[in-house]
Amino acid sequence: MRQQLVIAAGGLAALALYAAILMSGGAVIRDRESAAAPDFVLDTPDSTAVEEPDKATIADVAAPPAAKQETAAKGARLTVRTVEPDLVVPPEEDLAQPLQRIAPRPALSEPKEKEQPSSIILQRPVALAAGLVQAGDRTVQLKDMEPESIERVCGSGERSWPCGVVARTAFRNFLRARALACEEIEEKADGTTAATCKVGGENVTGWLVANGWATPRAGSNLKAQADEARKARLGFYGNDPRDIDRAP
Repeated sequence: MRQQLVIAAGGLAALALYAAILMSGGAVIRDRESAAAPDFVLDTPDSTAVEEPDKATIADVAAPPAAKQETAAKGARLTVRTVEPDLVVPPEEDLAQPLQRIAPRPALSEPKEKEQPSSIILQRPVALAAGLVQAGDRTVQLKDMEPESIERVCGSGERSWPCGVVARTAFRNFLRARALACEEIEEKADGTTAATCKVGGENVTGWLVANGWATPRAGSNLKAQADEARKARLGFYGNDPRDIDRAP
């Protein structure tokens, strides 16, 4: 029991000592603050001694520079500009002329001529008529022969027959969609191309003339073959080859 009383008394003494230390520290801090910060007295001016600024001066200061310039410009225009009706007249009639279109200036350089290919290959050509073929977007008329039409009719009366259609069929059977090797390319104004073509090394125009399905142009070296086809009554010079009884 005596030991417990001694312990309790020691604890109370320790608490009292701690409280004394805190109180002494707070007093020291307060003394330092009062010494570092002296008393400060705020002086207030007398309101009767302050002059009120002019309202015009306030408006001038508050206005932005752009507004000042605009106001000055307006005042300058109003005071300088004078309008007199006698000085304002319409323009003379001779000065106002209608617009005229003039010719354009000549070109600064000569246009380059389109180079023509020396030879072309027509893949899978389709015969449109005897001597006229098409491959893709190119249409070629064979040279050294007169253009033939599929509307041509040979014979007369009951012996008439559509020789233009038959000539196209015979030409298609000869081509059989084989590629054409064409030379002497000449572009026409209507968009077609004139050329001398061969298939399998054989001149296509020569084959048509020799079989009577084409008429050679004047001065062509194919005239002899045309005469032989006429004597043999081939192609246009004979009867309808579809009629076995009248075929030569």
